[in-house]
Amino acid sequence: MPDRYTTLESLLADRHTCRAFRPDPIPRATIESILTLAQRTPSWCNTQPWHLTITETTDATGNFRKALLDHIEGTPAQTDIPFPASYNGIFRERRKECGAALYQAVGVPRGDHEGTLRQMLRNFELFDAPHVAILTTESDLGVYGAVDCGLYLTSFLLAAQSLGIATAPQAALATYSPFLHEYFSIPAHRQIIAGISFGYPDPDHAANGFRTTRADLDQAVTWHAN
Repeated sequence: MPDRYTTLESLLADRHTCRAFRPDPIPRATIESILTLAQRTPSWCNTQPWHLTITETTDATGNFRKALLDHIEGTPAQTDIPFPASYNGIFRERRKECGAALYQAVGVPRGDHEGTLRQMLRNFELFDAPHVAILTTESDLGVYGAVDCGLYLTSFLLAAQSLGIATAPQAALATYSPFLHEYFSIPAHRQIIAGISFGYPDPDHAANGFRTTRADLDQAVTWHAN
């Protein structure tokens, strides 16, 4: 295979959702390098609907983390973009498999509701990441603007991976969209897609010790020869 294929294969294979970060901040220049690569993402009619709000310093991230944790206590979830109505069939099975692998890795046995809640809250602790980015799209562009932002998200994750920066794309943060709008002064016409916690990974943490599986091609592709 060509070297560029092998490089991309390696980035895709090594990338995973990091669920435990070291506290060390990422230099601004390194973050800008990630953003410069991600900005090459294709979009419909070159609209480039994405926008990121990023905590540049660990203090800014810590202040946001504390405010978010205080907010979610007793506050009902509310999103800008509807979440899946349900997970059925193979999608439910894949979701359960991922959750079971995570809980096994961090030592939360089935039926341990307190442990499950504690692990869920790690989302809103940003997994101790030194930085977080909030990804938004322009509401007028509808679902295709969100699709373009999904492409951008992938570019961001792979660009970060190429520089040794771990990431955790988090739809969980979008479950409190009104708070994010208020805290970061994000205008109402920008819909919140997800958050991205990022930083240097803690390789020794149990939460980073498992990997999810991928379906075989015959489950994802239908061929037509005529």
